[in-house]
Amino acid sequence: MTRPNTTTEEKLVGAQAISGEDDSRSPSTIPDHKQSLAEEIAAMSPAEFELAEKKLIKKIDRNLVPWMTLLFTMSFLDRINIGTAKLAGLNKDLGLSSLQYNNASMIFFVSYVAAEVPSNLVLKKFRPSRWIPFIMIVWSIFQTTMGLVTNYHQLLALRFCLGLAESGLFPGISFFLTGWYKRKEASKRISLFFAGAVLAGAFGGIFGYALSRMDGVGGKAGWSWIFIIEGLLSFVIGIASIWMVHDWPDQAKFLTPLEKEMVILRLREDTGIMQEGTFSWKVIKRALKDWKTPTFMLMYIGCAEPIYSQSLFSPTIIAALGRFTTAQSLLLSTPPYVLAFITTMTTAYFSDKTGKRGFFLMFWSAMAAIGYLLFLTIPIRYPGGLYFAVFLTTCSIAPCIATVIVWSGNTFGNHYKKATSMGLIFSLGNSGGIISSQVYRGKDSPRFLVGQGVTFGFSCICFISACVMYFGLRRENRRREKLYGPAPGPGETGDWASEEGKRKFGLEGLSREEIVELGDDHPAHRFIL
Repeated sequence: MTRPNTTTEEKLVGAQAISGEDDSRSPSTIPDHKQSLAEEIAAMSPAEFELAEKKLIKKIDRNLVPWMTLLFTMSFLDRINIGTAKLAGLNKDLGLSSLQYNNASMIFFVSYVAAEVPSNLVLKKFRPSRWIPFIMIVWSIFQTTMGLVTNYHQLLALRFCLGLAESGLFPGISFFLTGWYKRKEASKRISLFFAGAVLAGAFGGIFGYALSRMDGVGGKAGWSWIFIIEGLLSFVIGIASIWMVHDWPDQAKFLTPLEKEMVILRLREDTGIMQEGTFSWKVIKRALKDWKTPTFMLMYIGCAEPIYSQSLFSPTIIAALGRFTTAQSLLLSTPPYVLAFITTMTTAYFSDKTGKRGFFLMFWSAMAAIGYLLFLTIPIRYPGGLYFAVFLTTCSIAPCIATVIVWSGNTFGNHYKKATSMGLIFSLGNSGGIISSQVYRGKDSPRFLVGQGVTFGFSCICFISACVMYFGLRRENRRREKLYGPAPGPGETGDWASEEGKRKFGLEGLSREEIVELGDDHPAHRFIL
């Protein structure tokens, strides 16, 4: 985070790399900066710069993370509350079979997956402060009207529309936050925002059950009020988001011109020119052909399928372990998520502190696989052991999700390549919701061996993909070190596209635009492991 050894000359070089002759060719997210601002940063002593940087990061945290966490909490709550509605009588009132309920759960993810990549590109093209509130207001309307449905087909249509509207939030916020923080700072912030989903899993069921006690009010069933009240909450928050959601660093109204300059400088020092990029099909093709994209896609679905299984079916699974009432099942599903919140934030802290991602991901995915093995091997007559497996799987999968998001955002360079790759990662990953909706079948109760077996397999996929990614990136880092020497350090980011840098990295003859297109394939880049 800090640069105690950075000299005034190095800071001036870094600042001028932003405000100098190449600015006219930078994308809209990296604006022209006045020379006076560059000189003001360069004139700071290391201690002054460190203090200003700490204040800046705290200011960014205050203005971005809490509201983004709230948005994703509402998003996750709105997509999983169908599980609570089921326990509150949804299936009985609409005459749904087990298959029809599973289809209603699944159809959300069909539209959700299809729209993720386009939504990420739209976010890059337009202002986040307009796009994110817009999609939230739209999905809140669909969520609210779900409380008015009278048959299976209406429920199915609205769940499809809900997935379409929600598709842009999760990948959009993840992509957005990686455009504000250095790679080794991102884990805590994105994990905190994802922790909103964990809290939704912990207390969403209890909140939904409390709303279901409104059964009969206004002639509506309890499950109707779950959809209506939570939808109206999302609508109010969506309206407030018009003023609470900010844009990219150069457009953020809460930053002073000097602070905007410092944000861009920090990102340049971390990733050189990788924060830049303009749209081209060549960049999109580069993202599609990169081996890291499908590997991260497998890694993400390997932990997304289990998390959706837990969120949608843990109350049902717990209810099958004994003769629990609806209220007891929802209460018993809360403690595992509280533990998951703790493991997620603890992992994020140490992941940022050590600058490592792969080891944490391999550890937690292995723990999750062990938990699902317990589900498959412990007899139903030992509900205590099975409940322990609920704890183990839930607290293991949650940090996996956050770590994959951060690691993929840390890995890809060039703005549009990152947007495309992360969109594809989320698209395949969230299709795990389609699978989880179909494998936990009512006829398999109480052990749900098919569902637990499939989810065990996905946990293994996550572990294997993490191993492949870790050793693949380590090998590439070593290859670049051997061929080109150490990567440019602080104050040397101008070397990425300078004439001297071109000679050093074997890029003679390439224009600045072509070098920007390389993204993480630039020889100066080093991957976080």
